[in-house]
Amino acid sequence: MLKKKFICIGTLLLALMLIISACGTLSQKPPNSADTSQTVLEADLSVYKNGDIFITPQQLKKKLGEKSVILFDTSKPDVYEKGHIPGAIGIGFHGLSKIVGKPGDPLWGTTLDKEELTKKLESYGVTNNTLVVFTSNVLPGPGSDGRNVWQLRMAGLDNVKLLYGGNPYWKELGYEMNKESSPKPTPVAGLTLKEFDKSYSADKAYVAANLGKTVIIDVRSDKEYKGSQDSGEARGGHIQGAKHLLWSSILNENATPKSPEVIAKMMADLGVSPQDDFVVY
Repeated sequence: MLKKKFICIGTLLLALMLIISACGTLSQKPPNSADTSQTVLEADLSVYKNGDIFITPQQLKKKLGEKSVILFDTSKPDVYEKGHIPGAIGIGFHGLSKIVGKPGDPLWGTTLDKEELTKKLESYGVTNNTLVVFTSNVLPGPGSDGRNVWQLRMAGLDNVKLLYGGNPYWKELGYEMNKESSPKPTPVAGLTLKEFDKSYSADKAYVAANLGKTVIIDVRSDKEYKGSQDSGEARGGHIQGAKHLLWSSILNENATPKSPEVIAKMMADLGVSPQDDFVVY
């Protein structure tokens, strides 16, 4: 896996940065709205070097309802209530993060400590043998499902997947959505997390020490990049030397990721090759 670093990011980009090293053509064909009986080819995830980070809608559909599978929807509560995949548990954007205080406070929005994260996941019924899948409404943002996959992979849970295309692609395929409340989870005990893999993240000291040496990419909106504090930023502007790449620009209109070739070209335009380390925030 490539060594990329992230600073407490809440976008789908964090997950996609793990898979830009391969090239190929996706075998994916959207259904024709005039012919709902048309067979839709399942996306070929092998074109991505680390494509196992995804689960396709077709694969998830076959597993829905199994006790060994837990599906989390990280959309905002009001979006979740308007429609979600049957059985999905709504946990919102910061369901696995520290949210004591207010945005901008030190450590606000960062991943729960190992002990707290373990208890939180156990309360949802997560064991070391559980297949954990994250989804969200994806667009217009903030891609919180990718953030949660990053958090749990950092904690050593490898059986964690990101739904390919999230809710938008699920709906495009004609699969069921409903408005039922989150199912009541059955708490468990005995979940074991590893010490957090720090190679998945970068702190302030790392960034400061690598200014001018490592490419830093700001994936927020252009307005935020230029100084807006509308999202609760403690300070306006961006990190010195940071390049701008809107997180959603690497997605298609149906929220599926663009091809590896296209993403690699976008990164190359920023001065990043698949072999490079870079920081995303």
